Amino acid sequence: MKLRYLYTLFALVTVFYITPAYAQHKKATKKHPAKAATRKAPAKKTANKQTAQKPAPPAAATDTTKKNQPPAGSLAEQIIINTSYKPVLADAVKIRRNPDLSDKTPFKAPLTYVTLDKRLERNTDIKQLDAMKMPKELDSIPSNNYAKLGLGNLKTSYGEIYVNNGQDEALQVGAYAKHIAQSGQNIYRQNDDRDEVGVFGKATGDENAFNGRIDYQRHGTYFYGYDPANPPTSFNPLAQHFNTISAAAEVKKNYKDVPNDFTYAFKADGYIWDNAFQAKESNLVVSGFLNETINQFYAGLNASLDLSTQKDSLYSYNNSILRLNPYLKFQGDNYKIDAGVNIAKEFGFSSRIFIFPAAKLEFQVVPKYIRLFAEVRGDVNKSSLKDFTDVNPFLEPNINIINSVDKLDLSAGLKGTIAPGLGFKGTIFRNSVKNLPMFVTDFNNTFNKFTVIYDDGNAIVTGFNGELDYRASDDFDLFGRAEFRNYQLASQPEAWNLPKFKLTAGTTIHLTKQLSINGTLLYRGNTYDRTFSAPLTIGQPPVEHVVLISGFADLSGGVEYKINSRISVFGQVNNILNTTNQVWLYYPNYGFNIFGGVGIHF
Repeated sequence: MKLRYLYTLFALVTVFYITPAYAQHKKATKKHPAKAATRKAPAKKTANKQTAQKPAPPAAATDTTKKNQPPAGSLAEQIIINTSYKPVLADAVKIRRNPDLSDKTPFKAPLTYVTLDKRLERNTDIKQLDAMKMPKELDSIPSNNYAKLGLGNLKTSYGEIYVNNGQDEALQVGAYAKHIAQSGQNIYRQNDDRDEVGVFGKATGDENAFNGRIDYQRHGTYFYGYDPANPPTSFNPLAQHFNTISAAAEVKKNYKDVPNDFTYAFKADGYIWDNAFQAKESNLVVSGFLNETINQFYAGLNASLDLSTQKDSLYSYNNSILRLNPYLKFQGDNYKIDAGVNIAKEFGFSSRIFIFPAAKLEFQVVPKYIRLFAEVRGDVNKSSLKDFTDVNPFLEPNINIINSVDKLDLSAGLKGTIAPGLGFKGTIFRNSVKNLPMFVTDFNNTFNKFTVIYDDGNAIVTGFNGELDYRASDDFDLFGRAEFRNYQLASQPEAWNLPKFKLTAGTTIHLTKQLSINGTLLYRGNTYDRTFSAPLTIGQPPVEHVVLISGFADLSGGVEYKINSRISVFGQVNNILNTTNQVWLYYPNYGFNIFGGVGIHF
């Protein structure tokens, strides 16, 4: 069957290709007949018949010119046939795509270049940072005022209120009041209360800003300390309180980021202080500065006039100091230098003049991360009854007044950022101090009070301060500070009541938008105080005994929960370890105490 199909296909192909060739051959035979071959007449008739059926081809398609033709009757006859070529293509190779005649040439806009007339600045330059504007809290109701009330064990009462005029950037006026009081349970008259009220105002103009405040503070306590090994036969502690009225006013030129700017500020502040006995102190400080910027140089002058008087039952002193600090500052891409002197003139009960160096250096070791700093300075430290009682409220009357002198303070260190959110500062120092003040017990005259003595000579204080602050986000903050000190005294055997090591640390964590917790840790190393006993021999001075005051750790914590945008509740726990800490000899602090309350924003 397959062979039959092949034969049929072969026959069709033969007819398709041979028949046209045969017809063309017949046309050529009619135009060029053979002259001597009469026997081919039938073929001529056939040719004429075919010619009658088809029209003759165009004249241009036929070439009857004969070149080099052989003689007539020769068998070697050449026939040339010219006709039009008609190609036949299969469907598989035909191109059925029309050309795209649309113009698709992309349009190219003409390019223009504009140069920026701006000075190139490096981000590593040490310069003043602009204050960042606080973002608005979208999910809270702005409130200008708040109040807190709380109660706790140890007869604790707590209150605080703050009011102001609102979110006006040009004018701020407000007032506040604070109160906290506690009473120990195991020691008679272990009472302490603190009250504070004040008003303040701030106005900002186009060129200047004005600040002002008036405050009143009261601190009350008792002389409740005594030696448990030798308790008094009759114990009725005396009450002590301190009143302080203070005020301040300031005017300063607003900062503007302009070249060669002239800036200034003037301030006056002072206070009137007294205690439950006859001690009084008044102080007025007038200070200010002038500064002129010239390219990368700063020239200026700091000046202050410190006027004060101290009065008690046995003395009345005028203790005043005039200070002048002219300086020059140089600032470059990665350094900053302050060079100047500090001139201090005492007048009043003491008349001395001192000239100290006042210089600072900052250099960027690793740009944006680590800076090296160094400082050399000196100054006169005025002895103040208010400053002494703020540190130790259990002082006896008629404290000796002597100004100490920082003859030469040297410090150097590194500060910067180790990682995002992790900042640090480390400082080593060496201070030379004349007449270093220290607190000691005076149980020989009054069995439960302290006095102030001075190291007669030049004391050398060396040490290290380290600070670390890790702020991972707005919801977590961890900070800490460690202080190491070594004292080489001129006349005293020990640095009385001056710790050689102190650590403070704390954290604030916002667990949610409503719940926040905080914690603090205080560790103070060992200190020493002295006591006296009767001499073994009549006529000899009393026998001095060195008493060790052991170091302690004080751990505290608090929690606050916001019920809504206006009401919150809080709680505070102090001395969680419930240790009988003694900051001062025979004066233990409060044990475990807790208080809590409610806060209202309005």
